[in-house]
Amino acid sequence: MTLQQKISYKPYVEKDFKHLTGLNGISDKTMEIHLKLYAGYVLNTNKLNEKVIELTEAGKSGTPEYSELKRRYGFEYNGMRLHEYYFGILKPGGSELKESSALGKLITENYSSIEVWKNDFFKVGAMRGVGWAVMFQDPFTKQLTNNWINLHEDGNIAGFAPILVMDAWEHAFLLDYVPADRPKYIEAFFSNIDWAKVEANLLK
Repeated sequence: MTLQQKISYKPYVEKDFKHLTGLNGISDKTMEIHLKLYAGYVLNTNKLNEKVIELTEAGKSGTPEYSELKRRYGFEYNGMRLHEYYFGILKPGGSELKESSALGKLITENYSSIEVWKNDFFKVGAMRGVGWAVMFQDPFTKQLTNNWINLHEDGNIAGFAPILVMDAWEHAFLLDYVPADRPKYIEAFFSNIDWAKVEANLLK
């Protein structure tokens, strides 16, 4: 393959979430460690793409090495992107979710009330194991549903848009709460949600 025929790839760049200090119930130390972990996913996603491109350009697509790297895409990409959704809807002190807002109205249409929806999200987030609690929106019906994602990749629904994402891996709360106190972490998470940012994730 000539130089002109090389595969084009634009590396991913870390988003800046360093302003996330002083959160309610989530320590700055936890956030510092968490952001370093996120940086690792960005780095690994780029390395993964670079290696796959290298093998593709060398005519080695379909080799065992290539296949194993391809199987890592869901883990590394989602590890990067889910963290961006998670950090992207947080701010110190959060804001109020109003029933009269577009998001509040949609939640009420789907779950009868914000409290019913919130209780369901809590229960999903408190499930055993590590993963993510996500409120998705169906692009066809526009309905909202609370779902669980194992690790980063198992449980994502094809085409569904992540609207509200909560990290339920232990690194998100272990410095601040013992594992049995995950509900306290979920309460802290909710107290820092910027609902305008969540609403901005709704599909148009």
